[in-house]
Amino acid sequence: MKLSDFIIGKAIVPQLASTDRDDVINELIDSLVAAGACDASIRDELVKSILDREKKGSTGFGKGVAVPHVKHEKIKKMAATIGVSQKGVDFNALDKAPVYSIVLLLSPVNKPDDHLQAMENIFSNLQKDTFRRFLRQSTTLDEIKELIQEADTQQLAS
Repeated sequence: MKLSDFIIGKAIVPQLASTDRDDVINELIDSLVAAGACDASIRDELVKSILDREKKGSTGFGKGVAVPHVKHEKIKKMAATIGVSQKGVDFNALDKAPVYSIVLLLSPVNKPDDHLQAMENIFSNLQKDTFRRFLRQSTTLDEIKELIQEADTQQLAS
């Protein structure tokens, strides 16, 4: 599974307007709705589910990145987006540092293996210093799409 299999290019937000965790989650869900990746009728349910998940434990795992995610019964096809914050967002990350790169993932409830594969792919890329640095420095949609393409190509080679 490649990043481009589930990251919706039209939903990527290279310069997040929001600076608050909850607002960032709203902004990213709105971008997925606008891109047609999920139905507007479940927007509020998705936001609530992700925020409930954040209350149980932060998805900000350190090194300036967070991966909010949720499995939802009304999601039919896995979809993700990426948001980049220039100012940093308090995600209550494990290392207490601000988050600059957010990958938000929506998955169907009935495809747990796909969810795990996607999470593994996201985390393996976010563990790489180069990927994190380039993502954080990206300010345009094209830069982020190019980074995803490079990550996918390298993954295929390994």
